[in-house]
Order: sequence, then C-alpha cells, then structure tokens
Amino acid sequence: MKFNKFNLITLVVIFFIAVFYALPNLLTNFKFNSISSILPGKTVNLGLDLKGGSYLLLQAEMNSVFNEKLDNTSSQIRRQLRKNKIKYKNLRTVDSRISFNIRNINDKKKVLSLLKEYSKDFLLNNQKNYFFLILSESGINKITESTMQQAIEIVRRRIDESGTKEPLIQQQGKDRILVQLPGIDDPDRIKRLLGKTAKLTFRFTHPEMISETLDLNSVSPPGYVLLTEQKDKNKFYMIQKKVMVSGEELTDAKAAFDQDGNPAVMFTLTTSGGKKFGRITGKNIGRPFAIILDNKVISAPIIQGQIFSNGQITGNFSVQEASDLALVLRAGALPVPLNIIEERTVGPGLGNDSIEAGKFASIIAIIAVIIFMIISYGFYGIFANIALLTNMILIIALLSILQATLTLPGIAGIVLTIGMAVDANVLIFERIKEEFRVRKELLSSVEHGFQKAVSTIIDANLTTFFAAFALFIFGSGPIKGFSVTLMIGLITSMYTAIVLTKFLTTAYVKKKEAKLNV
Repeated sequence: MKFNKFNLITLVVIFFIAVFYALPNLLTNFKFNSISSILPGKTVNLGLDLKGGSYLLLQAEMNSVFNEKLDNTSSQIRRQLRKNKIKYKNLRTVDSRISFNIRNINDKKKVLSLLKEYSKDFLLNNQKNYFFLILSESGINKITESTMQQAIEIVRRRIDESGTKEPLIQQQGKDRILVQLPGIDDPDRIKRLLGKTAKLTFRFTHPEMISETLDLNSVSPPGYVLLTEQKDKNKFYMIQKKVMVSGEELTDAKAAFDQDGNPAVMFTLTTSGGKKFGRITGKNIGRPFAIILDNKVISAPIIQGQIFSNGQITGNFSVQEASDLALVLRAGALPVPLNIIEERTVGPGLGNDSIEAGKFASIIAIIAVIIFMIISYGFYGIFANIALLTNMILIIALLSILQATLTLPGIAGIVLTIGMAVDANVLIFERIKEEFRVRKELLSSVEHGFQKAVSTIIDANLTTFFAAFALFIFGSGPIKGFSVTLMIGLITSMYTAIVLTKFLTTAYVKKKEAKLNV
C-alpha cells in the first residue's frame, strides 16, 4: 500500500505520454493540423469500413501457369532429345500432359535417364516406346505457392507505387488474393493496374505484311502470330513469335514526353539487355519493331537508329496511361493473370456514418458506466471512472503508436473493453466491502481487498486475452480488428485497475484516516 515518489512519477509520465500520442486524433477532428504536426504520434489508421474505399478479391488463372510450365518443359525435352540424337515423333502437349514416342526402342533407358530430372514436378509413365509426363500434386502445389507469393509481391509493389496508404494485401485460399484499399478515390484505376499482367516484349513484325491489309481471316506464316493493336481492336499486326528482348531486362521505367510533346514511357535496360538491344537494332535499321504488352501491340515503330540501354515507348497515351504503364513496368510482370471475382466499394459517407455511430455507442457506454459506478460506489466510483477515462486514452495512444488499423468491429472491441475496464474495479470494491465487514478497519480492508482481488482480475483478463489472441492468429478481416482492440483494452484495463485505482483509493483512504486521527 506504499507509493513512493518514483511510482507516482511513473504514473504521471505514462499518463502524459499517452495523452501526447492520443492527442493528434482529437486535433485532426478539430482541424488543428498545425499543432498536430509537432506532436510525436500519428493518428489511428481507419479501416475500409470507416474510411471508405474498395474491397477486391482476385483469383489467379493458374491453368495458364501450368500450361506455360508444360510448354517450357516440352521445349526442354525436345532440345535434350535432339542433343542426345534420340529420334522421336509426336512430341506435344495435350490435356495437361506431355507425350511423345521414340522411334528406336533401344533408346528407352537413355530417355528414362534424361527424364529423371523432371521427377520433382512430374509423374512419368512409360509404355514400350510411348512416354508421357503429368504434373504431380506436389508439383502443382509447389508451382501454385511460388506463383502466388510472387503475384502478391507484384500486386503490393503496384499498389504502393500508386500512392495508396495502408492497403491490406493477403492470400486467401490457394489461388486468391484479398486486397483492401482504404480511402481510395479511383478504384477503377487500381483495377486497371491489377488487371494488366504487364508482360512486355519487343518483337519484329513480318517485313511484307502491313497492318491495314490484315484481318481475322489472315493466315499466319510459320513463326508468326496475328495480334491486335491495344488501342484499335480492328487493327492487326503479323508479329514474329520469337521474343528479341523481354520486359525482364527492364531496370526502370518512367512517364515522360516525346519530341512532339506527346506522353511516352522512357525505359532503361540492364547492361546485358542494352547490349542485346543495341545489337538487334543496329542490324535492323529501317525495319518495324513491335512493342507488345500482354499480347497487344502498343506500337510498331520503324527502327531509325541503334538503341542501347535507354529507349521510349509511344502509343497515343494519355498522361495517366503513360504514368500507369510506367508503374506496372517498374513493379514487374505478374506471373499469372488475375481476375476480379468480387468487388465491394464503401463510400466515404457510409464510413463517416459508421464512425459517428461508433462514437455515439462509445459515449453512451461511457456515460452509463460512469453513472452506474457513482450510484453503486459513491466517491470510490469516481476513482473507477478516472481509471476508465485513462484507460480509453491509453487504448487510443497504443493504437496510434502501433499504427494499427481501426475497423468497425474494432470499435465494438473498445465498447466491450469499457464494460470490462470497470469490471476489475467492481471486483476490488466488493472485496473491500467484504473485508471491511470483518475487520472494521478501512485501510487494512483496502489493502487485503486489493491483494485478494488482484489474482482473480489477472486470471479473468488473461483467459480472455488468450481467447482474443487466438482470434487474432486464426481469424481474418473483421475478427482481427475486434481482437486487436480487445487485447489492447485488456492490457490497459489491468494496468489502470491494479495500479491507478489502487493509488487513488489508497491516497484517499490515508488522507481520510489522517483527518480522523487528528
């Protein structure tokens, strides 16, 4: 029951630190931003349901990745068979399997030996001179996991570069990505950014085929493919299948303007990419060189001179389009196309309504608790109410320090904490009453009341904390928002009940007894 000067100073310091960190949230509401900027803390981040914004659920087209894996593996097997002079026929990829026949059955052992290196991802089957490979379950899981990790990283880079603050990006299930964007003003732009795979390639066009003479009925010669223009779907180009330079060689891209003042994208290649680009452009001056993004032709300019590491992409862009293209090229190509399968938008007005409703509920809860404590415990109830208000300041301060995101369920957790905060005080005061009936001595009753109530308070709060922690670990979205504020509230309520209420009650009782003794 003894509080020395150090204990008192610690209480005061903790209180004022909490006030300083919680204050920016109040000042922002009253638009005192100039004062708020000099304070150490930041305001609490508001979630999607409070600030407004977009909720997107993206699904990866994993079949395209599996098909690409099959095509690449098929090409590798073809090269190895040729290198080892093994005659084969009908090497193809059909129905998610690679199959081929060997002409000489005596090459069977050699072929089986060559195919061993693919056993990590494929199941190998052989019947006489017929071989086929199918992706194994472990191979599918490995490819899926690697692809999703890379896709999440690229999505995060694109969203971060777009200037969106505090986005929530996480994997959901095997092939889905959840994206929450609080406070976003242009959700359509984000959808456009995420909808682009951004696979950039530089390829030659057919030297004798002009785009205006082509249509859907045009037959592609060997080694060429028919592609449409990005801006005009009725305009076609005959493009060489072979990629001369790919977007993987890019190190930087930024929006700029060309010599005519039109928006363009300036790009920089790696050293090896620059050498390759210089060699190709130097040998093909006067030939059309197509710039292709996601199998759409952006433009097919004539090579005017040798180009090395630095070049530009033009294609009748607007300023925003050039900026977005530069952004997705800098962030890198998505390893898999992403489709938006679910979309929800919360307007700022609805978010403000939620905040106001949360404030109203919190104020009503605080007023009800304050009145109840004063009616039930008189002057001692005032100490519990001081502890409650301090508890609220500590919660807001900790949310600001941790830069946690406050959601509507998080407000529900705070409102619940308001009731639980005084629960500890109720236990203490009731125990003091019981001790006073036996001892008939106030200071001794307070001391023993606190001693016997503290263990019960810690047990009750710890069990609730563990449950909230489990919700945080295994839950997602709204459940996590609720558990975070509940855990913080439990910690602060234990501190205010066991330390602050004890200090105020003890100081009051000692002063009261000193007056009686006089």
